Amino acid sequence: MTTPTSAYDPSARGPYPVGVRSFTAARPDREIEVEVWYPASAEHTGADLDPDVQDRYSMMVGAPAAGQAAVRDAALGVPDGDLAPAVVFSHGFGGHRRQSTHLTTHLASHGYVVAAPDHQGNTTGDVMGWALGVDPPTDMAAYTDETATNRVADARRTLDGLLDGEFAVPGDPDACGVAGHSFGGWTALQTTATDRRIRAVLGLAPAGGDGGVFGGPADPRATMHARLDLDWGRDVPALVIVADDDHVLPLAMMDDLLAHAPAVDRLVTLVNADHYHFCDNTEVVHDLMSGLLGEAGRPSSELMPGAHAHAVTTQLGLALFDSALRDHDAARALLAGDLVDDFAQQGVAVHLTP
Repeated sequence: MTTPTSAYDPSARGPYPVGVRSFTAARPDREIEVEVWYPASAEHTGADLDPDVQDRYSMMVGAPAAGQAAVRDAALGVPDGDLAPAVVFSHGFGGHRRQSTHLTTHLASHGYVVAAPDHQGNTTGDVMGWALGVDPPTDMAAYTDETATNRVADARRTLDGLLDGEFAVPGDPDACGVAGHSFGGWTALQTTATDRRIRAVLGLAPAGGDGGVFGGPADPRATMHARLDLDWGRDVPALVIVADDDHVLPLAMMDDLLAHAPAVDRLVTLVNADHYHFCDNTEVVHDLMSGLLGEAGRPSSELMPGAHAHAVTTQLGLALFDSALRDHDAARALLAGDLVDDFAQQGVAVHLTP
């Protein structure tokens, strides 16, 4: 499927309105809820950006409703017989399948079909329940190990649904990518190691590095590091975007990941940003998590605006998948260019390593 634009501009919303549907996908021992974003038909133009019409949802029971730039159950805009590049997105530890719709809807507006599973047992509702004493793990290392196994299986099962027509939107088996944030970034990297259909990977502050800051063997980050396989046995373009003031997965962990990941030749680092800059409603999520979990981050008022971080993830994420899954020369040239200056012209500060 081609992008019908005459000039390449990954910052602009794509030519398609965006539709969204929810599905339940079965695995042998569990069911997973999956959100699917896709290019919708022209009759929905503008509706996906209209707060009075676009879809609304809640992260968990009792949470306030939020909007996403998509129309619920919109008619498909994929021509008969055409296939859309397919991307699976994996949420973070205690996250939600809709945690980063700024990215998933942006990709869909450019002709991608994107699916995100809820990783049952590791969602916002599950982790918030622990704070209230509802079934917290008694062995965190064993819990993280089991969750890691399930996450990869969830991602692969979600990709199956994208490609076999189960999710009602045709995905291209020769153009598959994966993305994720935090534990979801780890999931993206590890799924690439186990599933040869993956041809591009986007990691947003991915877990898996060392950095010498683990709090003992029960630290989930230690389990993620021990489980991660970065020897993929094939060339898969990989882009990693991180935050310089990340207090959940510090920059030392990201540097270690860079040193041991052959496919990742540099990090794009958001300046004056923290772990939750890769989520929707960055300021609210950051301050909420800092307050509820007692995390040591600075208040959002002292950090990069969330909109600046989203500009980086949407533009570079789209360029990565366009270059790898669509063989788009302009996207490849953008990624190889002076990203520091490109974003400085937009008022956004990043730096590159090396």
